[in-house]
Amino acid sequence: MLKISTRGQYALLIMTDLAEQNPEKYVPLKLLSHRHNLSAKYLEQILIQLGKTGLVTGLRGNNGGYRLTKKPEEYTIGEILRAMEGDLSPKGITEGNAVSNVGNDVFWSDFEKVINTFVDSITLEQLAEKNREFNGYDYCI
Repeated sequence: MLKISTRGQYALLIMTDLAEQNPEKYVPLKLLSHRHNLSAKYLEQILIQLGKTGLVTGLRGNNGGYRLTKKPEEYTIGEILRAMEGDLSPKGITEGNAVSNVGNDVFWSDFEKVINTFVDSITLEQLAEKNREFNGYDYCI
C-alpha cells in the first residue's frame, strides 16, 4: 500500500511554506517550527534531508535559516515526496515468492504510472497558490 509518511507530509508542508516566502531571504528554523507546531529538532531532520537532495539550502547565523534552491514553479510534488520517501511505487517489494502474473503486473505498472504522472504534474507553486487563495493573504517575511 502506498502511504506517505508524516515526514513526507511535513516536508511538503514546509516546502510550500518556503515557496510562499521572499526567495531572497532565509526563513529561520524557529519560525517554521512555531508556524507548524513542530519540534525544531524534528523539523531540522526533515530540512537536512531536503538539503541533501538539493531542494533547500541552509545558512547558519543571525540571518540564517532555510530557503528554496530554485523557483517554486521548478519543483514538482513528486520530486519532493521522492526526496523523503524514495520510490512511490504502490506495490511492495516481495522477495522470494513474488505475487505475479501478467494481468496483475500490467495493473501495478499502470497504477504506478498514474501515481507518478499525477505527483509530477503538480508544481510547488500551484500548491502555494492554493494556500494563498484559501488563506486570503501572503505572510512573506
